[in-house]
Amino acid sequence: MASRPLYLGLCLCLAAACGEDGRREDTTAATGAASSISVTAAEVTGGGSTPTTGADGSGEAGTSAGNTTDDPTSGGGAPKFDLGSTPDVGTMMQPDACAKVDLLFVIDNSSSMKNEQDTLVASFPGFVSSMLAQLANADSYHVGVVSTDGYKYNDDPCDNVLGGLITRTGGANSSDAACGPYASGKRYMNEADDLGARFACAAQVGTAGASDEKPLEAAIRGLGPILNAPGECNDGFLRKDALLVLVIITDEEEEGSNGDPQSWYDSIVLIKGGVETNIVVLSLIGPENPKCAQAAEIGHRLVEFTEKFTYGTIGQICSDSYNLFFTDAIAVISEACDNFMPPA
Repeated sequence: MASRPLYLGLCLCLAAACGEDGRREDTTAATGAASSISVTAAEVTGGGSTPTTGADGSGEAGTSAGNTTDDPTSGGGAPKFDLGSTPDVGTMMQPDACAKVDLLFVIDNSSSMKNEQDTLVASFPGFVSSMLAQLANADSYHVGVVSTDGYKYNDDPCDNVLGGLITRTGGANSSDAACGPYASGKRYMNEADDLGARFACAAQVGTAGASDEKPLEAAIRGLGPILNAPGECNDGFLRKDALLVLVIITDEEEEGSNGDPQSWYDSIVLIKGGVETNIVVLSLIGPENPKCAQAAEIGHRLVEFTEKFTYGTIGQICSDSYNLFFTDAIAVISEACDNFMPPA
């Protein structure tokens, strides 16, 4: 493990209370090959039309356009950040290495996720305080939330768009509120926002979502060039020169997305310019032999996907505490920062 300080204080103190919702019925295992993933090569590389998904989780071709806004402002007296100025002893680091971080949270909004969302929302203010303390010298970060279906309560025209960043919530057990406008002037939060309040609103996506969750397809579309294009739903969220931290939170196996663990891995690495070490994947899921077997399915395919990454970490979504998982994640992210490769 690298000796430099732990720049990313991703110290979420989450305590999940499991069992109330019980285990849901198993779904049919997905068998799609890498070539069958519905996120096409054109979508990953920037061609084609914007995909959308209805409230029932079914995909249909369409075109979506997000709010077109002016360039994001710095937010006045917001803290500034710089992650890459301190090299390891004897190592000359790139001065801009890991100076920016993009965090995408993919949150399951199906019927069994109330406890997990409540715990996440309740613990997030502590996460924010720790993060600001640890990232005091970083340039900037982007924080976005997507659900595991086409979220019908989102602001128009990004409602029902799978992978669209969430700015408004609705439905059972949600915050049922407008979470923006954000300081960026767009659909993601940054260092100028009151993250404790903004994230709490967006992350409480509720439990009225589709039962065929699509966390990986939502992540790929949410990070892809179509939704990140100017004027689209996720305009400006993903930056080429930023470390990507992808956080997946679900109590189900990944059987809704087309494709397989290899095709999901390939798609996300391609989106990040082919440098997989510039990606950290944190999966709070039902791992092999989970302690809370009655409340979470074993996510065999999610485990396989996560373990393909150099900086992939798996935690049990129904653990009594998430402290150890996120403490370990800090070390993983710190090492990824040490080895970040700025784009050519």
